[in-house]
Amino acid sequence: MTAVENAALDALLAGLRRRPDLEAPELRAWDAADRYLLDSAAPFLAAAPSVVVIDDTHGALALGALALGVGGVRVHQDSLVAQRALEANAVDAGLAAVEQHPLETVMTPDAALALLRLPRSLDRLDAVARHLAAHAHPDAVLIAGNMLKHMTPAQNDVLRASWQQVDVSLARGKARLLTARGPRRLAPAAPARGYDPQHELHIVAVPGVFAGASLDIGTRALLDAAEDMPAFATAIDLACGSGVLAAYLARREPGARVIASDVSAVAVQSAALTAAANGVHVETVHDDGLARQQAASADLIVLNPPFHVGAAVHTGIARRLFNEAGRVLRPGGELWAVWNSHLAYAPALERAVGPTRQVARTAKFTVTASRRR
Repeated sequence: MTAVENAALDALLAGLRRRPDLEAPELRAWDAADRYLLDSAAPFLAAAPSVVVIDDTHGALALGALALGVGGVRVHQDSLVAQRALEANAVDAGLAAVEQHPLETVMTPDAALALLRLPRSLDRLDAVARHLAAHAHPDAVLIAGNMLKHMTPAQNDVLRASWQQVDVSLARGKARLLTARGPRRLAPAAPARGYDPQHELHIVAVPGVFAGASLDIGTRALLDAAEDMPAFATAIDLACGSGVLAAYLARREPGARVIASDVSAVAVQSAALTAAANGVHVETVHDDGLARQQAASADLIVLNPPFHVGAAVHTGIARRLFNEAGRVLRPGGELWAVWNSHLAYAPALERAVGPTRQVARTAKFTVTASRRR
């Protein structure tokens, strides 16, 4: 990479923002893994007609590739917030809009290179690696990277199932890369299926959805308390994951409107499959929080909020979702939330929604009900 290219890339990265994702002084729109990926990809990019970018967090990879001279960028981002951050950063940088594609069709034989932010989920990595390899040119190269703290040797083995050769880089800036060559043609990874006998619920999980085809302990705590939830005409499973809470609510109130909403595309797909497996109807929405829902339109919202922002433990997303619930609930409606007890969310729930009572508490989790003022 020339000095001019280095300077241009430095300037681009410095100007990136996270919005509409959470912004805070300790959170940045790119990291050392993004820079390592771009530096390693630079020799390919100037001559490449197109590059494929998977799960770019805020646009560093896609826009960095364009700044380094690639002819075109095809992108797949599971997160709707990531998609919108990329779009906003492209406008700010004065770069061409990139094309978003489903994972199944993002890779094409004319793409000589694919860049991937390594997911922590091995199931998600397997699904991505299979789709890329199935449509790649025989000489295509996949470069995947992340920060060392999010990498394990198991990721190498997963990649080797779909790509014949996987080379591991030296660490740089606490990041590492995996470079894969020789795509194999494997069948797509199928959704996982599970069953919770206690609540008699089927669970279907597209690879990469939180908790897979099982109940995480927070959702289980919320389900264990669900018999005491009030009646409703409209209910929302916010940050729905596999959609198991939405399926429970739809089974409990067959005539009600039940919505499953998540920022993740694989979560929305999973929620639709989980509803079908349980023989119930659920509306699924790929959304940033509850942006597509009208104010004062729901009687009940259930929420098992995330407490990570990327790699960082941060309460900002949960607080934002509490505020969204407060806006969308009708007066007298309730938000039922489960959260790690040490996070002490009750005051935040009081402010965002209204009077909050403890419904249940386990060794790790607290379940609360907040009534909209």
